[in-house]
Amino acid sequence: MNRREFLAGAVAGIAASSLPSSALGTTSTRLTIDAEASGATIPRDFVGLSYESAQLANPAFFSVENRGLIDLFRGLSPCGNLRLGGGSSEFTTYSNAEPTEAPPFEAFGPDTSKTVKHGTVTTARALRNLRAFLDATGWSCLYGLNLGQGTKENAAAEAAAVQHTLGPRLLALQIGNEPDSFRNRYRPASYGPADYLQEWRSFHDAIATAAPGAQFAGPDISNKLPFLTAFAEEARAHKDVILLTGHYYAMGPAHSPDATMEQLFDADPKLATVRAHSLPTIAEAMKTAGLPFRMSEGNSCWDGGKPGVSDTLASALWCAEMMLRFAKMGWSGVNLHGGGNGFYTPIAGAPSTGFTPRPEYFGIQFGQSFAGAKFLSATLTGAESHATAYALEQEGRQRVAIFNMDAAAMKVELPSRCQTKAMKLSGPSLESTGGTTFVEVRVARSREVLVAGHTAMSYWL
Repeated sequence: MNRREFLAGAVAGIAASSLPSSALGTTSTRLTIDAEASGATIPRDFVGLSYESAQLANPAFFSVENRGLIDLFRGLSPCGNLRLGGGSSEFTTYSNAEPTEAPPFEAFGPDTSKTVKHGTVTTARALRNLRAFLDATGWSCLYGLNLGQGTKENAAAEAAAVQHTLGPRLLALQIGNEPDSFRNRYRPASYGPADYLQEWRSFHDAIATAAPGAQFAGPDISNKLPFLTAFAEEARAHKDVILLTGHYYAMGPAHSPDATMEQLFDADPKLATVRAHSLPTIAEAMKTAGLPFRMSEGNSCWDGGKPGVSDTLASALWCAEMMLRFAKMGWSGVNLHGGGNGFYTPIAGAPSTGFTPRPEYFGIQFGQSFAGAKFLSATLTGAESHATAYALEQEGRQRVAIFNMDAAAMKVELPSRCQTKAMKLSGPSLESTGGTTFVEVRVARSREVLVAGHTAMSYWL
């Protein structure tokens, strides 16, 4: 299917959603649940956002005064996780001195990271404001330190200040961002996992001395899994390492003509190969270290996001399904990267202009609605290739999530009659950049439900 045919199908699907079910040409599927076969439980703090460390150069951004952003964070989760890191973390330094100059920018994100990155300073004021922001949101923080171009002395001083200021809001410290990408950038071409671990140990020991009791996460890799495997082995010797972390982007780079909605919805070959994000390798690393794994940074399309894809309803549907897929694998959380006005940011804007939730924000809300639920074994038969379903036990009841990424409506037979209230993630069209909603809707109490094209639904049984 080419792009024109794909988009034509999308338009047809939206038009068909207003027709009677008998005129839809629906596909008929069946969902079965084995309640005896239970799996992972979604942690309460599964939801997370990721911002660049450079954003701390403006102490007013993560501040208790930034009520608009606080409200949007709380709208996602009462106890989520804010990760600070990204490529800009390898250009930051820490200073206890009070800032004497105006911030170099108001907001920082994928839209500005190529032009504004160098020489940003994180100050004690920024950390104090960050603590107040975290207290107001109820969120914790996964905090990144500069390994690529920093010194262990500065990292230790920053870590001590972070530990003292953030207190119980600090989940863990990360040393370096994407160390598997240091080669030919900050390190020679021969740089490998053993070289990274040697540096990590040196920084770790300096930080542990300056900040006794601090906890660590890592390796925060891009995609080279030998670094994760090596770090998992290293973690066994360090009781203060509590979390494995890595990045995940479904496709990219953004300028690639192959980065399309169709590719976003297709099964991601990166998840099945050892060359990139191999799920069995991640699972083995978790087993080796005896630690959970968190997607500390990721989104739909790397290099800032794809306009017309990363800022549309398509990204919201992808995001919601991705969250449940990774939660089912036992991952402890996902941090969606953003900031500024980048195409894939879940929240766009700045304090002076206000903040706007992008479509992906509502996809995160869909995933968050299952926090605390336990997965059950579920099978969806007779579905089209872009349809998936999950079953969970939540608050003593069964609940199902059905994703219909295709244009045609889908008729699904449930194991039992659903309740009359359901939750719906949808929008005006697959390409719409506005109008995406995640709302409660009334449905008929029936064993057979109709899921419109380009829609995600959740039902209580």
